Amino acid sequence: MKNYLIRRLLMVIPILFGVTFITFFIIYLAPGSPLDLMVGPDTTPEARDAMARSLGLDAPVYRQYLAWLGNVVRGNLGYSFSSFRPVTQVIGERIPATFMLMGSALLIGILIAIPLGVLSALKQHSVFDYTATVLAFFGVSVPNFFLGLGLIFVFSIKLKLFPSSGMFTLGGDKSALDIMHHLVLPCTILAAGIAGRFIRYIRSAMLDILQQDYLRTAAAKGVPFVTRIGVHAFRNALLPLITLVGLEIPSLLGGAVISEQIFSWPGIGRLTIDSILVRDYPVLMGLNVMTAGMVILSSLITDLLYAAADPRIKYH
Repeated sequence: MKNYLIRRLLMVIPILFGVTFITFFIIYLAPGSPLDLMVGPDTTPEARDAMARSLGLDAPVYRQYLAWLGNVVRGNLGYSFSSFRPVTQVIGERIPATFMLMGSALLIGILIAIPLGVLSALKQHSVFDYTATVLAFFGVSVPNFFLGLGLIFVFSIKLKLFPSSGMFTLGGDKSALDIMHHLVLPCTILAAGIAGRFIRYIRSAMLDILQQDYLRTAAAKGVPFVTRIGVHAFRNALLPLITLVGLEIPSLLGGAVISEQIFSWPGIGRLTIDSILVRDYPVLMGLNVMTAGMVILSSLITDLLYAAADPRIKYH
């Protein structure tokens, strides 16, 4: 296991290098320049050139990348072009809000999907099975932005049960209850997609496992039904679920961009959109490094959970 972890960690270096290299050049090939939004119409060419030199935008793209990479190696992600604050500070302020939204949505989605998926497999071709299937397809098929606008219209405008934007009430005490009240709608649209995807996979995995000989043998030996399903069958169905959870991290980040923009949730998804609009390249690159690191870490944790769920899996 130790050698496996060392190899995986060493693989992180070229992966991050490749991701940042491609992303950096794609960002700088986009039309426009940060200077267009930082200088006024009366700015002289000399002043514009001086600002470009101070930001390092006058150098060729490859030299800008090498300078940025050198700073990253030393733990410095640079300074934001729009707020002139350290990128680590700008991103660090938004991470808790996104992690709260993503974590809540993932937890709720799993708690909904597991019982519905298992019961759907146990009651195959029943009314319950068909209903769960329809709900799963609804969660997967309806776009986040459409569902989000629908929830705002119904629960915020018509019923006035939940706020339509923000993380807490302006001028309020920012209590946990107030934050949870604001969290309900954005969390719901993310959890709906997660639950929809997980229900189908759990149902399929359970249907396959329920046909295995060892379950029939356990039934013949008088093993209680709850033990057969909850211990023997569901544990073997965990492997595809673990895979899904690991792959859900990038999807959650993508979904959070839309949800946070719709509900004005102050997380890294909204920060990404704001940085794109003002061409804040250092913040975009910092977000890219963080996202790539999260994907790599989630992949590693997924592999380790495989071994915990199935003792037959060994890493050398």
